Amino acid sequence: ASEGYQRQGQVDAERAAARFLRALGVDLDGESLGDTPGRMARAYAELFSPRPFDLTTFPNDEGYDELVLARGIPVRSVCEHHMLPVVGTAHVGYLPGDRILGLSKLARVVEHFACRPQVQERLTKQVADWLDTHLAPKGVGVVIEAEHSCMTLRGVRATGSTTLTSTLLGSFRHDARSRAEFLSLTGLSS
Repeated sequence: ASEGYQRQGQVDAERAAARFLRALGVDLDGESLGDTPGRMARAYAELFSPRPFDLTTFPNDEGYDELVLARGIPVRSVCEHHMLPVVGTAHVGYLPGDRILGLSKLARVVEHFACRPQVQERLTKQVADWLDTHLAPKGVGVVIEAEHSCMTLRGVRATGSTTLTSTLLGSFRHDARSRAEFLSLTGLSS
């Protein structure tokens, strides 16, 4: 039943894409544009479909209490206001408590929340809150820097501009030294 539903959803999305493009005056009768509605529907379906993952944590047997930071995690999302791409990088760090996280999961959490129409502020907070809830670390920091096509390709056309958002929880929010170390290692100053 699920496969049939997905297939019908794909057909509906292709028809809607064709109607949308025709309404904007795009002639779909040529050889190079004939399959564009299907490609468009599949592209958006891929953008909105995060890969499943299981949270992999391990006991912090060594009592590691220093910063764990993954820098330069690719971010790709779609602006919920214009449905145009948002592309950038995330820096995600935490101060371990009783458990540590499998490092690849930091990127998976970012991907999970980015795979839907988003605003960058919400995305940044969702990643931080999810890690805080599921890992119970002493502190969590998330910084995302991204280029929004809705701002660079249309409207103001501010080519090359990026938006920077951050969420700091626990010791990163309340302890100036922890915050300064996190921001310094992400390439930002405190």
